[in-house]
Amino acid sequence: MERIASFCVDHTKLTEGMYTSRIDRDVVTYDLRCCRPNCGQYLENAAIHTVEHLFATFVRNSPKTDSVIYFGPMGCRTGFYFLVSGLTEEEAISLTQDAFRFIAAYEGPIPGASAVECGNYLEHDLDGAKRIASHMCGVLTGWTPDKLAY
Repeated sequence: MERIASFCVDHTKLTEGMYTSRIDRDVVTYDLRCCRPNCGQYLENAAIHTVEHLFATFVRNSPKTDSVIYFGPMGCRTGFYFLVSGLTEEEAISLTQDAFRFIAAYEGPIPGASAVECGNYLEHDLDGAKRIASHMCGVLTGWTPDKLAY
């Protein structure tokens, strides 16, 4: 079996940021890396869950909603995958920055966090999500398309 593209990235050299993970026809997968792999500090599940709810809600309510395919966590707990179609690299970066700014400043109930709407509605951490988002706001300040390559 061939190794998949994400396993071909040298995770010992990977740093925090936003990277183009793969392009499949017209779908671009971005790797939103929130912490360095294999360094002993990983994202907490409850905070990841809340980032997922808030980021997805924000981008799916943005003017770019028709370009959003998917947003979700990496199993290794070092970041998220963001899949889009029909966005320029600049638009994808800007939308990602806007989503993290939204999360960092968010106050109020977590969207979709009831037993009816969510399969694990009790496991959320808004403060943790805000810390992740605030950190990523700093990481992605001044991010440009030339930085998207691993």
